[in-house]
This record gives sequence, structure tokens and C-alpha cells, in this order.
Amino acid sequence: MILLSLVTSAALAGSSVSVKNLRMWQAPDHTRLVFDLSREVSHELFTLEGPHRIVVDLRGAALSGGLPELDFSGPYLRGIRHGTPKPGTLRIVLDLKRKVQPRTFVLKPNELYGHRLVIDLYDEAQARKAAIRPPKAKDRKLVIAIDAGHGGEDPGALGRRGTREKDITLAVASALKRYIDRDPDMKAVMVRTGDYYVSLRRRTAIARSQQADLFVSIHADAYPKRSVRGSSVYALSRRGASSEAARWLADKENAADLIGGVSLRDKEDLLAKVLWDLSMTKTISDSLELGQDVLSELRRVGSLHRTGVEQAGFAVLKSPDVPSLLVETAFISNPKEEKQLRSQRHRDKIAAAIYRGIRRYHDRKRPHAGVREYVVRKGDSLSMIALRYRVSIAALKRANNLRGDVVRIGQRLKIPRSGDRS
Repeated sequence: MILLSLVTSAALAGSSVSVKNLRMWQAPDHTRLVFDLSREVSHELFTLEGPHRIVVDLRGAALSGGLPELDFSGPYLRGIRHGTPKPGTLRIVLDLKRKVQPRTFVLKPNELYGHRLVIDLYDEAQARKAAIRPPKAKDRKLVIAIDAGHGGEDPGALGRRGTREKDITLAVASALKRYIDRDPDMKAVMVRTGDYYVSLRRRTAIARSQQADLFVSIHADAYPKRSVRGSSVYALSRRGASSEAARWLADKENAADLIGGVSLRDKEDLLAKVLWDLSMTKTISDSLELGQDVLSELRRVGSLHRTGVEQAGFAVLKSPDVPSLLVETAFISNPKEEKQLRSQRHRDKIAAAIYRGIRRYHDRKRPHAGVREYVVRKGDSLSMIALRYRVSIAALKRANNLRGDVVRIGQRLKIPRSGDRS
């Protein structure tokens, strides 16, 4: 039996804490339960077997009404019950379909919710598997991990019209995936595919498990002064890299294939640190280069908050061997930019700009010799194909002996080198 006890600083004397509601968020690798509370509460969690279940006792608490009806079609939960094992204690029982690893914590009030108790149910075997970065195959597509910021219980920043950052980031990320997946040289993987929360460390672990070559995290900024506007791009700072090195190197006995396929497990401390520093220096340099390409393309869509790539210690940027960016698409706190972010057309423009920046970086880092071939798909036009490969329409027509601008679905086009824009 696992016993976990957390006690908050709130005094429990007086009227009982009301448990007012329960929400459930289902992610591919975990399920999150969120209990809304009238104030902080002391609670105790333990697990039982035969059958598997989780018991949560909330001291000095009472249920305000019944529990809502929930969808138990997911992989972990069979049902939820409640009772009063002794006066003044509310017991919540989670009936499970299989054994899970529970994690619990409390959240303080934010703009949308009050005090909350959170219970996460994880499949630990799946989580450990995702943390290991498999070797990359040669001559493969460039894999870009797209991270839609926030999600689930975390709405992110809020606009004056009620626009939630988590919705904007998922919409832009989905649009970016469509652009990338139409490029025959690239493949996009989504870190978050729906409205659920993924921890910051878990986001980079998912990217590593998908053998990502690049990581792009999408956000929408906020500031008390509503006139502040524009896009920003961030890469990891040297200071953030130094603090991350200490964390990873301290855990090197449990880590494998951390740096470009090289394990730190059997390395002496000094050698491991040298390998880390070399890898992270290269990764940050590549991140700054990629960031400048993306920023140059975002300039064509709207104003920039900063003309150069900023650097900060964001946790999602701390993978040692994957160039990573955090893109603040606009200020959701600015009324004009909030209105733009609510427009699908504008979100598509932002996504297209990020894609073009990635394409520019890719062409420079991994140039293709000779001539490539592209099969025309539904919705393609000659101008779109030329833009995608950063060649001129004239060069594209010349390479394929085209007299007009019309292309047919299924038609095979030769793509000249990206430098041919004449």
C-alpha cells in the first residue's frame, strides 16, 4: 500500500470545506481529476488492491451536492464513489481498471477557478518508455515537435473578450502541423492534441520519444498594459542551460541516450559535463539561428515585440540535443491582437510564417543536392509550391517545361535547388 499525506497551511477549524465540483481531463498518457474547493484542505491518499482503487480522505470537508456524471471510457477509471468513514471526513474512492501511479497536489485560485485539489493518474511504464530517445534513422524526414502551451485546467492568459490562451495555442499548433505535414521533407508531431494539461518536463520527454529534430512551443503573451503588442521568439539562455545541466548530470545513472545518442551513464563526471556543455552550446546556437529565421517570417505577418531572439530559462526549452523555440504569437491582452488571434485566417498566417522560418532553417542546414520531386495534392497551386520550397515560380516552370500556371492533382513536379530564384 502506498500512503501519501499532504497538509496545507489553512486552519481547518470552523465550517467544513465544501467540495463543489469535479472535472476530469483525459490525456493520452494520464487522466487528471480536479476537485473545486471552497478553501484549502488537508487530505490523505492511499492505494488498495484486489481490485485496484485509490482512496482520498479530505479532513473537515463535505460534498456540496452529488458528483457529476463523467465519461469512464478511458483506460484508467472505472467509476468514482464517495462516503463518510468518520464524522468530518469526506472519502472519495476511485475504482480503477488497472494499476496506476497517482500524484496529487493543490492549486491556489486563478482568474477562472478557486482552490483546487488535483489527482493525476499515470501509467508509469509508458512514462519511462517515453523518456528514452530512440536512435534516429538516416535519410529521414525532419521531425518537428509542436507544443501547444497550457491546456486543461491551465487556461493560460485570458483576453478581455474571454479568449483563452490554451485554445489559441492549440489552434495555431494544429494549423502549423498541417503546413509541415504537406512538406515532403518534414513531419510534425503534436505534444498536446486536445484540451488537457501536459507538465513542462513531460513536453520535452514526448518530443524526445518522437525523435524530434526541432521543438517549437506556441504561446500568446499577456501584459497589464494593453497597448503592448507584437510577436516574440525565445531560445534557452546560457544560465538556464547551466541549471539544467546540474539536474540532468545529477541523475545520469538513470538516464540513457541523452546527448545525440551518447549515454552519460558510464562517463566520469568531468567528461559527462564536457559532453553536456558541447552539446548544449551547439543546441542553443542552432536554436538562435532557427529563431531568427522564424522571427524574420513573423515580421511579414504583423509587428514584432522584439526585433531579435530573446533568451530565457523556460523549462520546455531545456532539451540538451533538440534546438528549441518558444514563440509568443501576439499579446492576447492587446484588444486588437486578441481580435486577430480569434480569426482563423490570421492564425493560419502565423502558422504559415513559423513554417516558412523552419523551412528556411532546414534548407540552410540540410541542403538538397540536385533535383527533388513533388506530387501535387488537392489545394496546391504553383505559387504555394514555389513558396514552400523557396524557389521562384519561373524556376519551377522552367524545371518542368510548364507554359502556364495550372497544375493537376497527382502531377509530379521537379523541384530545383532552393537557391534558384531567377
